[in-house]
Amino acid sequence: MNEIFFRYLHFLSLLILAGSLFTEAFLIKSKNLRSEISLLAKVDLIYGISSITLLAAGLTLWFGNVGKPSIYYSNNWIFLTKIGLVMLLGLLSIQPTIFFIKNRKGNPDEILIVPKLTRWLINAEVALLSIIPLLAGLMSRGHGFMP
Repeated sequence: MNEIFFRYLHFLSLLILAGSLFTEAFLIKSKNLRSEISLLAKVDLIYGISSITLLAAGLTLWFGNVGKPSIYYSNNWIFLTKIGLVMLLGLLSIQPTIFFIKNRKGNPDEILIVPKLTRWLINAEVALLSIIPLLAGLMSRGHGFMP
């Protein structure tokens, strides 16, 4: 039962994370009203909470004696690649989060120029996120295991 709960939590967190990230990518423009940046900051908070939940559930599945033994994951190059991409995803999200937090308060009708880097990083996160479930699917079928 624990395994099902943590797998469900992991999957649900991924869906929420993906939804919030796609919302950010859809709403971000070269110029946004401060009120839009404030909304993006709230969406980014959901992204952050879901990423923490995703990480906690994933680590529990990996190391918590829930489901497959940890060696199944630790000796799988596809899983390790997936973990590396998740870490990169987290690093890429830092700058946009800082931008949203710094610029969320003030006159809601003020137009702000969004740095190209912020928009590029969000799009790069979307691209990375599209690869991670493919790796998870391959790994779940036993591909990449190095005995």
